[in-house]
Amino acid sequence: MLWIPIDRDSNVSLMKQIYQYVRDQILCGALQVGEKLPSTRGLANHLGVSRNTILDAYEQLIAEGFLITSKGAGTFIAEGTFLERRQKQEINLTKQSKQDTDVIDFRSGIPDLTLFPRKDWAKLSQETWNDAEALTFGYDQPEGRLELREVLSSYLFKTRGVSCRPEQIIITSGATQALTLIAKLLLSPDDHVVIEDPITTDIQTIFQTTGASLYPIHVDEKGINTALLPKHLRPEFVFITPSHQFPLGSTLPIQRRIELIEYVRQKNSYIVEDDYDSEFRFEGLPISSLQGLEEERVIYIGSFSKILSPALRIGYVILPYDLIDHGRELKWFSDLHTPSIDQLVLARFIEGGYLERHILKMKKLYKRRRDVLMEELNKYFSEEITFLGYTTGLHLVVEWKDITFSEQILKRLEEHHVKMYLVEDHSIIKGKHCNRLIIGYGHLHSETIIEGVKRLKDALDGNLSDVGRI
Repeated sequence: MLWIPIDRDSNVSLMKQIYQYVRDQILCGALQVGEKLPSTRGLANHLGVSRNTILDAYEQLIAEGFLITSKGAGTFIAEGTFLERRQKQEINLTKQSKQDTDVIDFRSGIPDLTLFPRKDWAKLSQETWNDAEALTFGYDQPEGRLELREVLSSYLFKTRGVSCRPEQIIITSGATQALTLIAKLLLSPDDHVVIEDPITTDIQTIFQTTGASLYPIHVDEKGINTALLPKHLRPEFVFITPSHQFPLGSTLPIQRRIELIEYVRQKNSYIVEDDYDSEFRFEGLPISSLQGLEEERVIYIGSFSKILSPALRIGYVILPYDLIDHGRELKWFSDLHTPSIDQLVLARFIEGGYLERHILKMKKLYKRRRDVLMEELNKYFSEEITFLGYTTGLHLVVEWKDITFSEQILKRLEEHHVKMYLVEDHSIIKGKHCNRLIIGYGHLHSETIIEGVKRLKDALDGNLSDVGRI
């Protein structure tokens, strides 16, 4: 007789316990193909449960294909029900957790999440839930809530000089989805994209997955070098981050902006403008968008991940009129629409002036942290380094005169529990940025920054000739 351990004090029903035990024994091979199970009456008497409990368990196993019945013969284990179990790889979570908390990570692009305006957001969220009509909880339009698109249209014109109507805006799940939509919208195999070099590797990957080829153009202290735009190609678009180039931080001057516009007009193509980190400019007013100069040829991307929180997953893309219908269609087939309630809360957050106040507060904080970082780096390395891209955003780039940052040096940094990132990792044409580090500071308190730079100094002290000193 089959023995099945059951726990009468468990919150799991007796039927479920019997079903689960028999199922597991079949999958692991303890009960083998063709083996006959006890009758429902006999097993019920043996376990001291009702026959209906056994009947329900057997019926569930029959429905899932584990058992078969033969009239007058009984119930048997079905063929093809044994599943070989593979040994799980053990992970030392305790050790990993301890390691992570001890490392000072100067990753770029992360805002201070501890200062997310929770009270204001919670208040507006409660109001939105209370005021929302029943239709708000159904399927929505792929382009996003009109309330948010209207607010964004006005806000972006006021703060970034963007010229658009609400119908040109598609709300996305962050900038990554906006970039993916553009890739699907404009790119096919064998197409070309003119792109800044260096540029974040994620963007390179998104465009290359379509089968398109990247045509990299060197970025200098004024951004993408427009003198190098290819005359022999017709790219589908030119991708740029003109207000704050990632990772080098340069700002594209008006002369090069005009050259770019004239270029895409001549080639009958587009400019994709990623307005990365532009809100946090520490010297002077934010740089106006390129889209405000040419709305018919510029596709504009923005996101609230750096301003507020990556967890919101709200971004947007502004399309010229000839791309709107296809863009909405692609968004629909991507994920139907971005969550409606979050859009409505964000619309109230912007319209009520909360966003501008938050940006002003955070800009002052990030400037202080940037100043601490530059002061500490100068204290230890003043004769050896040059700063790049420090007027805007949540990171800066440091160039060393006589150090090539090899994998060995990065390993040495990690041994001193500090983590920094190479500009070279984002290069398309390799070998031009091996002496440059990307150092993010937005998410780090001043005390942590000070300790992190000290660890950097300790790691780089001594004779580095064997690991990268030029």
